[in-house]
Amino acid sequence: MSFFSQSQLEAIANSLADTTEGLTGSEIEHLLATCKMSDPSPSLTKRHRLFNAFVESQKVRQDRRAVLAFIRHAMKPERFARQPLRFEPMRANLNRALAFAGLAVDASGILSNVEQATTLPEAERRANELRTDLLSRGVHPDILVFCRAELLADNYFHAVLEATKSIADKLRRRTGLTDDGGLLVDHALTGDPPMLAINALSNESEKSEQKGFANLVKGTFGMFRNTTAHAARIHWSMTKADAEDLLSLASLIHRRLDSATMPPRA
Repeated sequence: MSFFSQSQLEAIANSLADTTEGLTGSEIEHLLATCKMSDPSPSLTKRHRLFNAFVESQKVRQDRRAVLAFIRHAMKPERFARQPLRFEPMRANLNRALAFAGLAVDASGILSNVEQATTLPEAERRANELRTDLLSRGVHPDILVFCRAELLADNYFHAVLEATKSIADKLRRRTGLTDDGGLLVDHALTGDPPMLAINALSNESEKSEQKGFANLVKGTFGMFRNTTAHAARIHWSMTKADAEDLLSLASLIHRRLDSATMPPRA
């Protein structure tokens, strides 16, 4: 059984115990107990406490299985049911650390082997290439926000996922609604008249276009947001070309929402 190096353990502990996006002290205590790991320095800062526990575990057990078990328990998606927005930032931080050990946690919380990273600029290179290609397509500026290295450390899927979340956010900001997913689309883009109209709705052709646009947005949510929210085990390996096409679609939706009007209601 292989070991994590000291630098790998330090990176993993730092990511899991990140001050703003990592585990709380009580969560660390619970997870260490769950994995039957000793807690040699509970009074230290979270990252040092976790690092010392990992080092002690490998030393006593002479393997890294308990550390792997800790990661698996910590990243179970159901643990984040009440705070779902914590999961992806924490997973992105952890995957940057795990990449140098040839491991990654996927969107369902499954820990698996991946090609081992050897350089820090790799994720930055992906982000820069994607941004350059999208700029050449003239994508909506809101989409470029999601070409960040932390979203591309694992694969391109998370940039697309976050971009779809931004569509929902724009719908809520434009309408004042608090719904999400398909219900948000129905309330914002359907109805007679809809809260937001992408054309004058003056004839059947324009009404059909409005309906088709609503279905397009709803389908985008169903393809990405609902998939990761409800599927128990999913790992979607997305290519750069796929990401560019899908981010361009999100760009189209953003542009139509920007120009949409709020028709007078009876």
